[in-house]
Amino acid sequence: MTQAPHTAMLFAAGFGTRMKHLTKDRPKPMIPVAGRPLVDHAIDLARNAGIETLVANLHYLPEVLADHLTPQDVKLSWELPDILETGGGLKAALPLLGDDPVITMNTDAIWSGPNPLSQLLQAWDPGTMDALLMCVPASQTLGHSGGGDFALNAQGKLSRGGTQTYGGIQILKTELLGSIEQSVFSLNMVWDQIHEQGRLFGISYPGQWCDVGHPEGIALAESLINDV
Repeated sequence: MTQAPHTAMLFAAGFGTRMKHLTKDRPKPMIPVAGRPLVDHAIDLARNAGIETLVANLHYLPEVLADHLTPQDVKLSWELPDILETGGGLKAALPLLGDDPVITMNTDAIWSGPNPLSQLLQAWDPGTMDALLMCVPASQTLGHSGGGDFALNAQGKLSRGGTQTYGGIQILKTELLGSIEQSVFSLNMVWDQIHEQGRLFGISYPGQWCDVGHPEGIALAESLINDV
């Protein structure tokens, strides 16, 4: 029987090129927002939702992150010499994550409202779902440019296009990863397969979400935190 998720993957390997000079000497997850590294805000969400095991993938300036994360009991998946993208990074970390469904988290967002992980865990139905994505209505996003990623129907199923922005947090069954031969690939490839099987679902976040993938997002995120 498929268990409820108790592990989370923190995506922390990227180069952070949109952050420009801010990532010259540190990886993006270590950029401070409201006095704390971005990655710590993600760790808080996971710990407060009762997640037992956290794993982070590392590539760009990995020692900086390793020194910060190891004392917090975060397991490390070193992506060297090549960066593997989201799908490949998750696949490479599976020995640390186990076989049950996992939560994956981008580490460059700030959430204001109920804990998005707790909401996903409450809505998770492994009998009908292979993936459950946390989406945010366009009107509730800050610092995000471009259109939405998904449309959400009345049954909670997702399709491409629409006004819902993927917030970077999901629950995912990992069995499909083994069927993908490439070592470097995006989770979009997995989502497309799950969508074809009618098992790609999402929920709409009731609070606000800020993209902190670019320098302008820092002040926006801090204003969101200060308004709480």
